Amino acid sequence: MQLFKVRHQLESLLGESEIFERVLRRIPLLATVDATILITGETGTGKELVARALHYGGHRRNGPFVPCNCGTLPDHLVENELFGHAPGAYTDARTEQKGLLAIADGGTLFLDEIESLSLSGQVKLLRLLQDREYRPLGSAQTCRADVRIMAATNVKLTELVAQKMFREDLFHRLNVLQINLPPLRERLDDVEGLARAFLRRFSNQVNRPTLKLSADAFQALQFYDWPGNVRELESVIQRTAVLTKASVIEPCDLELPERKGPVSATVNFEIAKRQAIHGFEHGYLSQLLSQSDGNISRAARQAGKDRRSLQRLLRKYNLSAGQYHH
Repeated sequence: MQLFKVRHQLESLLGESEIFERVLRRIPLLATVDATILITGETGTGKELVARALHYGGHRRNGPFVPCNCGTLPDHLVENELFGHAPGAYTDARTEQKGLLAIADGGTLFLDEIESLSLSGQVKLLRLLQDREYRPLGSAQTCRADVRIMAATNVKLTELVAQKMFREDLFHRLNVLQINLPPLRERLDDVEGLARAFLRRFSNQVNRPTLKLSADAFQALQFYDWPGNVRELESVIQRTAVLTKASVIEPCDLELPERKGPVSATVNFEIAKRQAIHGFEHGYLSQLLSQSDGNISRAARQAGKDRRSLQRLLRKYNLSAGQYHH
């Protein structure tokens, strides 16, 4: 069962681009140590997936993985949520309550949106990281925290430290090891593979396993900047699988915001260039096949390419010569 979880978590981190491969190569190494780790990246890049892969790939895999969103913890309940309380700790505390540290004993406590933790909450977490001990509210007994702490953030903590909104000593305690997840706009080569994987999952859920994305739909996905990253792509594919009535998904079915101009100024030069090349090649090949009546040999001669190279390009853009045969 645990081996399945390890494999599942790694398979959930889909991508073959070099920038993402560098992240994936670090996971097996960082999973083997017990040091605190900080996972950074924009919203929707998969920070919790990475945390789970680290947990299930390490020696704590048989222990629990306990996620906690710090943004949902009221300041006055931070200590109670983390450490728990003994009976009689306060007016309504009639029974003992375990805190997240006790629940995560022997495993991993994942603190998402760590930047949302109040300054008083940061003090409590810092003491825990320093001493590895805590005491439940109202208890005289000190407990040992046998957990690995992982934290995640979608903001630059160094800027919050400079603004005195995040403790510098806590930052250094959390930032022993670090993984930074790139935004999807910096790994556009992975969009097609991700879209295919999401479509397989959601089309099976709606009992439409033959649902497919057209070549133009793939192009539209690659030309979008994905401010919501992989999570936004997943939501777009899920919505499309549920709502589209056709068996082949076209760009109009995706309901993506319209692009203003041929390329976006929000992406760097290399990404903009790749998008432009992608658009040119797809348009050129479509026109080439149309003019050659779907004849591959004739199209290859006209393009000045050998037949095999042309066929590789056609597969890259999911173009079929048959659909251009009149």
